[in-house]
Amino acid sequence: MSAHRQQVRKKRQVLERVVDVVKVIGKRGLSYRHVENEAAYKWDDCTLDHGNFLKLILVIGKYDVSLKEHLDECMKKSKELHASSGTKGRGSLITLLSKTTVNSVIDSIGHLIQETIASDIQKAGMFTVQLDTTQDVTSQDQCAVVLRYVTEAVHERLVAVVKCHAATGEYFVDLLSEVLDRLKLDKAMCIGNSTDGASNMQGQYRGFSALMASQSPTHVHVWCYAHVLNLVLADTTGSVLESGSLFSLLNDVAVFIKDSYQRVILWDNEAQDKSHRRLSPIGETRWGSKHEAVEKVFGHFGKPTNSLFLETVLTLAAIEQQANQKPTIRAKARGFKEGLLKYETVLTAQIFLRVFELTTPLSKYLQTKGMEILSAHRMVIATQDSLKRSLGISQL
Repeated sequence: MSAHRQQVRKKRQVLERVVDVVKVIGKRGLSYRHVENEAAYKWDDCTLDHGNFLKLILVIGKYDVSLKEHLDECMKKSKELHASSGTKGRGSLITLLSKTTVNSVIDSIGHLIQETIASDIQKAGMFTVQLDTTQDVTSQDQCAVVLRYVTEAVHERLVAVVKCHAATGEYFVDLLSEVLDRLKLDKAMCIGNSTDGASNMQGQYRGFSALMASQSPTHVHVWCYAHVLNLVLADTTGSVLESGSLFSLLNDVAVFIKDSYQRVILWDNEAQDKSHRRLSPIGETRWGSKHEAVEKVFGHFGKPTNSLFLETVLTLAAIEQQANQKPTIRAKARGFKEGLLKYETVLTAQIFLRVFELTTPLSKYLQTKGMEILSAHRMVIATQDSLKRSLGISQL
């Protein structure tokens, strides 16, 4: 009995270290495993990549007596098993360091986090839900379920990421019900939802919001203001030829310089920028990248200091004058340079700098987890008024 208790105590010490390593890797957003070299008989080979989890365990084992004893015992038994049978598997050997153990620890941590969130929501007495879907790297549609509630502060907690098998309003209502049932939360406590403007979410009869409202008459739907603002600005930046030309030009110039190390060297020579700033390509979905791109080249509204406009023009001029460059490359550089020097380009950039100067603070606040809805509404009204005064628009 004494020997058994001693063995249990040692295993618990090992598992405590395993849990701590799993928590550290999870907080840092790193991968746990490598595709191979996880077998215990390979652990003492420092030339192999064992993955983040095993590598951290092996490093800690150098300074931790109980963990080192456990690692030495596992490696010894694994080598004997491998030498006798020639198999790659661990057989009946219990190492507490396999992918099975790591996955069990991760699942347990996830359940504990969900239980804590559910307990806080029960104390709060009500909550709202935010739903949105996106594709992962394997092109599978995933639905993120975020619950928002108030205790001493405003909280937004991700409680589930679920693989989607359909895209109808009824499916998302059932998906939400399953998540809430798993958390043991009453759907009647859900007093509102926030989604994007897709028809399956905002459909008048069969949309997610309409179906939720039919089950709870007091249920309130809010079309995500940050999403609305994103759509408005995305349309605005491409609504006329001049604005479309501006952002297309900025993106093309950034990609043109970035695509060649020789052009990057020219940029460094012309820029002489201590912070080594680079031009920013424009993302397809984030309108904030348009603000970043135009601000880097033209600076702030009415304040071109600290901009990269001069450096950009000088770099393009240097590329144009290089005789060893292909004529097509030199022609592109000349076209980009002339485009940037146009009065139309500079004027359009200044207009959008003023717009972004007013809308970016609002956009950032609308995406904060502690956002207060009345403050957000006041900021929306104030931004509208500022845009009217600044741009001389009578109706907005």
